[in-house]
Amino acid sequence: MLDVATEAARFIAAHADERIRLADVADHVGYSPFHLARSFERRLGLPPGQFLAAHRFQRAKQLLLADDHRIIDICFAVGFTSVGTFTRRFTADVGVCPTEFRRLPDSLSDAPPEPVHVPGPLRQGGIVTGSVRLSAAAQTTLRDTAAIYVGLFPRRAPRGRPVSGALLDPTGDFMLTGVPAGTYWLLSTAFPARADTTAQLVPAWNVVGGSPQPLRVSQRHTCHHRDVHLDVAAEWTTPVLVALPPLASPTAQNRRRHARPAAIH
Repeated sequence: MLDVATEAARFIAAHADERIRLADVADHVGYSPFHLARSFERRLGLPPGQFLAAHRFQRAKQLLLADDHRIIDICFAVGFTSVGTFTRRFTADVGVCPTEFRRLPDSLSDAPPEPVHVPGPLRQGGIVTGSVRLSAAAQTTLRDTAAIYVGLFPRRAPRGRPVSGALLDPTGDFMLTGVPAGTYWLLSTAFPARADTTAQLVPAWNVVGGSPQPLRVSQRHTCHHRDVHLDVAAEWTTPVLVALPPLASPTAQNRRRHARPAAIH
């Protein structure tokens, strides 16, 4: 089952810019579409269609920062046929619309990310603590002091903005607060801290990790502890789509401070 899901993911990632269907992937691995879809989601945490879209959006992010092509041209180049659908789904998964994403390098150059904790929406919600550690391979790949992001997401794939998140200081320790009752995945990624903004928005490598099982938050002030191990992921794995650096910029931090009172830690 593991080999089938992995082979399907490799096939999808390699053909993401083509008009492929679930039936094409199922034929490639010798499974029925129904059984492949079920096995794929169980193994990777999201359906094949969302996995395909994630790779298309990652390519779109590269094109948005590399040239000044029109949004509609980028939409078609990455395999979408409707610019409205492309824009809506890109915004939901990345956290900003394509036009705003294209402007991020300029805004981040004026206000680069700084360590920050972004609480969840419930002032007296649950708390999740832990530490993030890099594998030797991840340290070698990053070649620098790492900018480590950690957050709670409703799905195993880091799509959209986290319920609560943080850009960590060098200790690698975190405390996520204000978490409503629910089931979440604790996910983390790291970029080279001194890389230019383009490399942080679309990193060449996926250095990722997370909790092996979902975390259930059920009571106010309940504290859960989970440590996270980061390693270098294969190129075909699900890319980290959410635009994390702007969430940790001083501009965003000032906006949040004026929008609501600080959460109770």
